[in-house]
Amino acid sequence: MSQPSISLQIQNLECEYDTVFFDRTNKGVTLTKEGKIFYKRVCTILDILTSFKEEISVLAEDQSRLIYIGATSTIGEYVLPNILAFLFKTHPELDFKVKIANTESITQDVLDKKIHIGLTVGPVSHYKNLNVEKFWEDELVVVLPHSHPWASRENVTLAELAQERLVTREAGSGTRKVTEAALKDRGLDPDQLKVKMELGSTQAIKQVVAAGLGITIISSLTVSEESDRSLYKILKVQDAPLYLPLNILTNALTTQTKDECVFIKLLRNHKLLADILGKDYHGLEVHASTPAYALPPVRPVEQEHSQVQ
Repeated sequence: MSQPSISLQIQNLECEYDTVFFDRTNKGVTLTKEGKIFYKRVCTILDILTSFKEEISVLAEDQSRLIYIGATSTIGEYVLPNILAFLFKTHPELDFKVKIANTESITQDVLDKKIHIGLTVGPVSHYKNLNVEKFWEDELVVVLPHSHPWASRENVTLAELAQERLVTREAGSGTRKVTEAALKDRGLDPDQLKVKMELGSTQAIKQVVAAGLGITIISSLTVSEESDRSLYKILKVQDAPLYLPLNILTNALTTQTKDECVFIKLLRNHKLLADILGKDYHGLEVHASTPAYALPPVRPVEQEHSQVQ
């Protein structure tokens, strides 16, 4: 549209509502109080219309079988591969496109409807139109090289950790937030931790620890393979077990497709998910039905333990 046409439409709109929506000065144009209210309501209406279109598109026979997922690095590297391998065998018609990013980026993409499903770890900020559902709860463990003096032990206290050289994820990561919150709850100052190195990749942290440059606190899912057990000694936190929530993020104004619902339903099936995550994804066996699985021990997901707002 041309600029004069837009100006005319705005004038007609202001006449219809008998108000002024814009303050016009030589410095530019800004919304009046009435304009801000009008804009907010119009955005709500547009979201509702978009939701209608999405609901109708779900019914279309030619709907795309591509599922867009956003995931933080821990989930993207250590959880999704097994899940996607399982779905590849049970639903070969589905295609996936996965974006790996930090929690803030994934959250914003869900709110902006760029992706329909976000998977994050740790606490999530509260937004009006953001649905947050915890689908898993993983224990944080202390990982150190076999050459470390603690290698003969099975557990360690939080107070002892404060005296060690730590290699951690960057500030703001889910693992870091949960660890720091646990320290505060027990009267310890997170700033007193001897953080010698911050890395943005869990795999990089594991390599640094294996080289004997420090110890770390990370998700047990990231050191679950047999090869990891041969490289590292894994200890539990004795006085304060730490649990990391894994979350499903969806937009409250978005309707999931039938294929997206298949994916979410799998995440909600705790017994099946435990079996999938407990195996090498190259060797996952898939049955036509869903039989009783021989399951490894797993902490049940209970809402009252959730770290999510």
